[in-house]
Amino acid sequence: MANSKDNIPSDEQEQYFKDRAGTEEARFHVVPHDEEGWAVKKEGQNEPEFTAETRSDAVEKAKSMAEDAGTMAILHNEDGKIEDLVNYENK
Repeated sequence: MANSKDNIPSDEQEQYFKDRAGTEEARFHVVPHDEEGWAVKKEGQNEPEFTAETRSDAVEKAKSMAEDAGTMAILHNEDGKIEDLVNYENK
């Protein structure tokens, strides 16, 4: 299991996400949620936009939301590390 310190954003990262929150540039992250679920979170927001029991359902929703917004879906693995990016910017 990953060290919990690995997933703590720096002050600079936190400010970056806060600056993007609520803007058209905010991206959608698929992240582990609660004990066994997954969530789609928009950058800068604490509450999920969507929750699902499976990662594949959350990934499908994040891709749809990112495509509609013309931004990116950032897919994290079970340890919270970025595994893949799907870019819908400039499309």
